[in-house]
Amino acid sequence: MKTEILTSMKARLRLWLRALVVLLLAAALWLPSVHLFFKQAPARFHSATGVPPKARALAERHLRLWSDPELRKREIERMRGSNAEWDFMGRTFLAWSLAEMSLREPAQKENYLRILDVIIDETIRLEREKGIYFFLMPYAQAQPYVEKPARSLFLDGEIAMMMGLRRAVEEKAEYRQLMTERIGHMLDRMQRSKALAAESYPNECWLFDHAVALAAIRFGDYLDGTDHSVFLREWIAKAKQNLLHPETGLLVSSYTTDGQPLDGPEGSTIWFVSHCLRVVDEEFARDQYQRARKELGRELFGFAWSREWPKSWKGPLDIDSGVVIPGLEVSPGGSGLAFIGAGSFGDMEFLTKLHSTLDFAAFPKRDQGRLKYCASNQVGDAAMLYACVLGPLWEKVKSAKP
Repeated sequence: MKTEILTSMKARLRLWLRALVVLLLAAALWLPSVHLFFKQAPARFHSATGVPPKARALAERHLRLWSDPELRKREIERMRGSNAEWDFMGRTFLAWSLAEMSLREPAQKENYLRILDVIIDETIRLEREKGIYFFLMPYAQAQPYVEKPARSLFLDGEIAMMMGLRRAVEEKAEYRQLMTERIGHMLDRMQRSKALAAESYPNECWLFDHAVALAAIRFGDYLDGTDHSVFLREWIAKAKQNLLHPETGLLVSSYTTDGQPLDGPEGSTIWFVSHCLRVVDEEFARDQYQRARKELGRELFGFAWSREWPKSWKGPLDIDSGVVIPGLEVSPGGSGLAFIGAGSFGDMEFLTKLHSTLDFAAFPKRDQGRLKYCASNQVGDAAMLYACVLGPLWEKVKSAKP
């Protein structure tokens, strides 16, 4: 009996081993081909002129949101339930997208600028009526700001850039003074700091927000004939001296008002920063993108994503990074902003693979010509839209003499 049982067990083991071999062989043949079901021609999401089809479908949903107050209210309340910053950044990415689309599609410029103005005006009104903390996370009130009165570079920079991009499409007189005032506040705070740093949160200075602020200053110079090139060069020089992670050469993501790093490099920061810095220092911006590509960009079987941290440094999970998937180390925040970096620097191979991953893993939902990603939210989709249409305005300013 024991011999029969042993023989039966050996037979079953052989069957299981054969089945495992077959499955492994099938996986070896199938996995490298999965991406082909989701791979798209670059023209679907990237073009030098016009609005790519994927961008148009994403834009249609956002235009509907900003044309339907009740629908917009529900979507914003849903985001604010998780993070008030997402409400603000959703406005930012959409505003920037509409400005770029106005140049790409002149026939729709009037409609795009109308909604862009609604976004800017409502955002300014809410900040004025409810105060800066309305768009910040709750911990902003846990301790006082070092600089008084309290201001956030996060808000000042992105609002200034909204107005700057709008004005670069078509001048609007009332935004000129408002933008000049914002830039003045940002410059005043940064120039009074030995580290050229301004707070976004109490004693927290974020590289993301400084990159936006620098781009806004550069746009201000382009629009109004001012010249802050000396300050911009000084900021880059100090950043190279004090804010580079020794192991990777990437800029750190946050630091104190005296320039002491709080966090190392992060994917949810550096991809976007490299895009913003293109109008400040193209060579340095490209260097940061290429380093991010090496340290954070990952590819497998035709798919691509971003790590949140390089192998030489690991930070805490937060609202920006999202839940990092272990093993592959996929960062939702880093991967989303990698689209902007890849699109800005024309890295079509990486960008195509990122889009394959997006359509495989983010559950696209199409309805009456509108597109949303069920695994994302309004700010994520707005960032994706911006990645598809960025370019014309940045090239316009970048090519102008500083």
